[in-house]
Amino acid sequence: QVQLVESGGGLVQPGGSLKLSCAASGFTFNSYGMRWYRQAPGKERELVAGISSAGSLTSYADSVKGRFTISRDNAKNTVYLQMNSLEPEDTAVYYCNARKLANDFWGQGTQVTVSS
Repeated sequence: QVQLVESGGGLVQPGGSLKLSCAASGFTFNSYGMRWYRQAPGKERELVAGISSAGSLTSYADSVKGRFTISRDNAKNTVYLQMNSLEPEDTAVYYCNARKLANDFWGQGTQVTVSS
C-alpha cells in the first residue's frame, strides 16, 4: 500500500522556520522524483519545489527561491522541505507528491500557518 505521510507543519511567526518531512512507503522511493506542492485557501494548488530521484537536481518556484530547500534521504525513504524566512503568504496546506510515468501519489497534507 502506497503511503506518503507529511509532518512538521504548524504555526510560526513571520521570519521563522519550519522543516517539513514526508515519509514514503509502498513503492520504490529512490526511483521517483519528489515534489512539494501547496494550496492556500481559495487558490489553486501550486508547485513549490522538486527533486530528482537521486537528489542531484532541484527546482523551486520563484516565490520561494533562496528561502526554501528541498532534500531527500533515500536510505530513510523521506523527502524534506526546509522553509526559512517564512512569510504570511506561505500559509497553506503543503502536500508531498511522488511521480513516475503513470504513477502519481499524494500525501494528506500538513498545514503551515505564518502569522504573528
